[in-house]
Amino acid sequence: MRTIYKSEAGAGEIRRHYREVLSTWPVPAEHVRVPTREGETFVVVSGPEDAPPVLLLHGSGSNTTMWLPDIATWARHFRTYAVDVIGEPGMSAPSRPPLGSEAYALWLDDVLKGLGITRTSIVATSLGGWLALDYATRKPERVASLALLCPGGVGRQKVGWLFKALLLRAFGRRGVRRSAGMVAGLDPVQDKAVLDALVLTFTQFKPRTERLPVFADDALRRLTMPVLVMVGGRDAMFDSARTARRVRRCVPHATVNLLPEVGHAILGQTDRVLEFLRS
Repeated sequence: MRTIYKSEAGAGEIRRHYREVLSTWPVPAEHVRVPTREGETFVVVSGPEDAPPVLLLHGSGSNTTMWLPDIATWARHFRTYAVDVIGEPGMSAPSRPPLGSEAYALWLDDVLKGLGITRTSIVATSLGGWLALDYATRKPERVASLALLCPGGVGRQKVGWLFKALLLRAFGRRGVRRSAGMVAGLDPVQDKAVLDALVLTFTQFKPRTERLPVFADDALRRLTMPVLVMVGGRDAMFDSARTARRVRRCVPHATVNLLPEVGHAILGQTDRVLEFLRS
């Protein structure tokens, strides 16, 4: 079986931390394990059973706990399904099929089928944003609306940050902390809890090295559903200005917000996303 961790002890440390944080989930939740062609997928389900569904897809090096600041607000109005993406440090299978294939769309088909969902809104960030776009361009009829935070696959993927991060990591956990803060654009004091989790993860976890495929204009034009895209002007990983330009050109009905002083991690947008979903 593929290992996505540097050691079994490290994997155990990440899982223990995940369980501790998950125990603080602020609303009642069901933990569901969905069988798929890529292995078991873990989903945290909250909100009224008869409410419209919203699928939540986190970014690389993360898991469902990234939605903790948002879930209490969103689950008042929606049936939320926070999915642990396969191949990431959550409780889903470690499978990482090629990004340039239809494998992830087929995996999401299996997840939705297992959850009994035929059509859903999707909120996603970074790698999750790429997965959401990949699915929505292939199966637009199954996506009611799309809210994307710093999505991959639209603007150019930058590599300059990688060399700086590798140099900083030579200084151990302190270097990992500095590199994580630099890449995500996080404040070391205000975002301490997020940084602590990132340091733990990237000390013990093997991130993906495959570059995200870029969607063609024709694919983006298939996004006929309501679309919200939010990008940070100081994103170290993606060319946010180009992301904004391409979305405005190819998806003219989309709402695009470029936040000039924000990095890759776009936090504190709970109400803005809720407003979009409810509209």
